[in-house]
Amino acid sequence: MLRINDISFSIEGRPLFENTGVIIPTGHKVGLVGRNGTGKTTLFRLIRGELEPEGGSITVPRGARIGGVAQEAPASDDSLLDTVLAADTERAALLAEADSTQDAGRIADIHTRLGDIDAWSAEARAATILAGLGFDSAAQKRPCADFSGGWRMRVALAAVLFSQPDILLLDEPTNYLDLEGTIWLESYLARYPHTVLVVSHDRDLLNKSVGAILHLEHRKLTLWTGGYDQFARQHAERRAQAEAEQKKQQAQRAHLQAYVDRFRYKASKAKQAQSRLKMIERMEPITLLRDAATVQFHFPSPEELSPPIIKLEDVTVGYDGKPVLAGLNLRIDQDDRIALLGANGEGKSTLSKLLAGRLAPISGQIHASSKLRIGYFAQHQVDELYLDETPLQHLRRLRPDEVPAKLRARLAAGGLGAEQAETVVGKLSGGQKSRLSLLLATLDAPHILILDEPTNHLDIESREALVRALNDYAGAVILVSHDSHLVTMVADRLWLVRDGKVRPFDEDMEAYRKLLLSERRTDTGGRARQPAPPARPKPRPRRTPAEIRRMTAPLQAEVSKCEARITRLEEMREKLDALLADPDTYDAANAARLRELQAKDAELNQALQRAEELWLKAVDALEAARKG
Repeated sequence: MLRINDISFSIEGRPLFENTGVIIPTGHKVGLVGRNGTGKTTLFRLIRGELEPEGGSITVPRGARIGGVAQEAPASDDSLLDTVLAADTERAALLAEADSTQDAGRIADIHTRLGDIDAWSAEARAATILAGLGFDSAAQKRPCADFSGGWRMRVALAAVLFSQPDILLLDEPTNYLDLEGTIWLESYLARYPHTVLVVSHDRDLLNKSVGAILHLEHRKLTLWTGGYDQFARQHAERRAQAEAEQKKQQAQRAHLQAYVDRFRYKASKAKQAQSRLKMIERMEPITLLRDAATVQFHFPSPEELSPPIIKLEDVTVGYDGKPVLAGLNLRIDQDDRIALLGANGEGKSTLSKLLAGRLAPISGQIHASSKLRIGYFAQHQVDELYLDETPLQHLRRLRPDEVPAKLRARLAAGGLGAEQAETVVGKLSGGQKSRLSLLLATLDAPHILILDEPTNHLDIESREALVRALNDYAGAVILVSHDSHLVTMVADRLWLVRDGKVRPFDEDMEAYRKLLLSERRTDTGGRARQPAPPARPKPRPRRTPAEIRRMTAPLQAEVSKCEARITRLEEMREKLDALLADPDTYDAANAARLRELQAKDAELNQALQRAEELWLKAVDALEAARKG
């Protein structure tokens, strides 16, 4: 059992924890969430003993092993498989002793212990973990030095998973995984036999892998049961309840104060006025902790171009004359939302660069509108920002004729406030750098936005803001992301990049997840095959955007009608809540009126529930019509 007892801790005078604690039972899997900069990574360092709390204490079970990924695996000559096997230090020590000792009794004890820790299946287990994280059987035999830092981070993750510490601490493990590796990790963590505490902004991972959410907010830790969606719903309900209680209390205080002000100096009422004044003084004010400003994204909408905006005919693309993808016959219209699926190294980034004009085809033809503007965001672009310049200077270089107020407004629309506008990029957080790169990519109102892993370093609130902005955006979106929630919420078409080809994947993300896990379970000896798309009949001709709009117009009208109905009911709900919050409503003389209001409250709740059900049904019908 992990016990965090009433801890306090500050960094450079800024308090991160104030007299807060939590108990995490042995074997529980917990997601640690909170806005960037609140202290999640610091909490991990406190648990590991790298930092000492200023007050309180942290205790773990005696002899418990704490493990996590602190840095990438070293660039050594050891193979990936040997690097992972070495993480089980007890097994390595026992095998070394068995080779050197001559004591028959000790040899027997060693082999007994090796059996107890399942040492004989270690190589198969290590190979399975490496395969799940994207390394085929040939790669597992290559030295670590052959791989880049990002891939060596995967090796370090494989090593800590293989060693199976009693308390596993993972800090944003999906930042260096692709979608396929992320899906595998979700499944693995759900089956992990010991305690897990994972910091993640990946909503699907927090829904599928953990059974509780530890929320760090306003220097306090609160443990919530369930996955992230359940936590978000309960947290919103608690806040709404607190707001209602605050309004009710304020109304009661105002009512009492009005009586005091009216009769304070009237002799016959002075005693009653004094009594009400004491009631006001005894009231403990209900104060709401103010949330940080909500991040917003706004992508300017381009003018509409005639379809298709990009068309590829028998295109081959690669590097130095060597093909990576061949036989590409693809079409993109301005209303497309396409996500690219496939393991790292299959060619998703190559296709993205081709579509962005950053890579020329080896052969074939690319037809694009002469007026086409393209916005491109790639992971490495964050590193290409000028670290010694401010975001304001970045924008001034691209918009030299715009006044500073206009440039600041653009930055604010991209989620960078007045303080960040004047801060050199080198001192910005990873999330702030990502927001700046997104702003620069969309500055010219592109007709197509190509996003390669845009959510790295973005917290959950920022990811949700990105979903909203992309859904409001009037151009095409090509998306590569390990965040399956983002893919599900934004993309309406899936392309599978595999074996040098790009093919439509005609199922949804849940089907892709199941197929992927099935393939990796049946191919544990090496890198699992990516699931091939199910056989499909020849697709019918693609409908034009005008046809889609014509067919869906009645359904869109029904959705708007349902939304208007919900808005009216919510306005009625606010008025009724105000009446129920009025202390005069509860006077004995108003008993009949109170019963009438309570009956209306019940009716209104039922009406809202029915209206929301009708809205969901209308939205589902609209989405089905758009896809079908």
